[in-house]
Amino acid sequence: MRKVLLFVLPLFILIPIAMLMGCSSAPTIELPTPVSIIGQATPIVVHVTNPRGIRSVSATVEQNGASYPVWKMEQPSKTKEAVWSFTAGVKTTPQLKDGKAKLIVEATSNDLLHKSARVERDVTIVTQPPSISVDSEQHYLYIGMADAATFSVTGAYTAAGVRVGDQSYRAWPMPSGKPGLFSLFAFAWNMPQGTIPLVFASNGAGNDVTSPITVIFPKKEQPHYTVHDLQVSDAFMQKVVGELDPNGSGDMVTRFVRINNEMRKSNNKTLSDLRFKTADHFLFTQPFQRQSHSQAEATFADLRNYIYQGKKIDQQVHLGYDLAVTQHVGVEASNDGRIVWAAPLGIYGNCVVVDHGYGLQTIYGHMSHIDVHEGDMVKRGQIMGQSGMTGMAGGDHIHFAMQLDGVQIDPKEWWDPHWIQDHITRRLDVGMAPAPEVAAAPAKRHAHRAGSKRRR
Repeated sequence: MRKVLLFVLPLFILIPIAMLMGCSSAPTIELPTPVSIIGQATPIVVHVTNPRGIRSVSATVEQNGASYPVWKMEQPSKTKEAVWSFTAGVKTTPQLKDGKAKLIVEATSNDLLHKSARVERDVTIVTQPPSISVDSEQHYLYIGMADAATFSVTGAYTAAGVRVGDQSYRAWPMPSGKPGLFSLFAFAWNMPQGTIPLVFASNGAGNDVTSPITVIFPKKEQPHYTVHDLQVSDAFMQKVVGELDPNGSGDMVTRFVRINNEMRKSNNKTLSDLRFKTADHFLFTQPFQRQSHSQAEATFADLRNYIYQGKKIDQQVHLGYDLAVTQHVGVEASNDGRIVWAAPLGIYGNCVVVDHGYGLQTIYGHMSHIDVHEGDMVKRGQIMGQSGMTGMAGGDHIHFAMQLDGVQIDPKEWWDPHWIQDHITRRLDVGMAPAPEVAAAPAKRHAHRAGSKRRR
């Protein structure tokens, strides 16, 4: 009997311990915002989870063999998940020096075993902001126009480029191999006049610096965008709704306006996101060319009022050129590049987007069919498909547009070899071959030009 008791007693001791160990686990630690640089007072967010609760969380910075506590939370709680924010940097820890360091975050569970977890991140301590030196060029801009700025940044930085209002344009190493950086930037069609473009550099530690670009806005060159009243027929409304919202709900006018608003915004976001599919070098060596023999039936940033049965039902801005030649004309690539989109895209119908490098891309919409695929390389003047009236188009034509880092811009300057020489190639010290002769737009339309309906 004694032997049995001696055997059973350890079981009564071991079973609760095993159960306790089975219910205990180390916390999970996440840093939702990546941390690579710590400056004066860098914000850090810590997300900790544990099914038994959280007993404590702490953060330290190790540098040159020394460990410096920067934050600690000791408040035993049964809360299974919590997020804390704190700052780390030279402001609270003056012992830190410029150079490499390690951020360490540790957490302990709120159970009897007090299991702990730890994450480490290699960081760089930066005590001084970067500095910027901007070119001395005078930049002549008008609304919708793009330009190039060159500059240099000294000191550690994680991001640089040009900001125009709330829009940012990336910095790239000079393509000529010379020291320094450049940005292609734009003054968007809806940017308030008088907004000054700023070169910026950020080191990710709250030490951001900016420097203005010298800009002149010649009043005589400011475009006067036109306003058009577009009469929406029952046939056109049925065509658009039937093609783009065949299974939608609501009356025809509601569905048409929803397409023209919500789908347009979604499609433009898809186009803007293609900026992430750009090459880090120029893919072209000649000026851009306009579609051969084309006549513009609508231009950049025209304001369009949509009129149905005598009432204005919508208003939109047209960010491109509607180029008409003949029905089902071959759609020409305006320059060398890589196809980054070749598929239907809502209001743009069958659409092709060509990347030309450094965030510069051309857009071709309303095509009847597409003969290229994503990833294909195309040459200047290469036929990529045929024009049509897919999407929100009331007649056969090509919707041609350009965007820079996701912001749609006026294409007409890029058709001018002299402008490219003055604003791009000379500033970036890159060569550009002369443009071959391209047929100019005819004074009269071809006999078989697609109807006289205004382009949508």
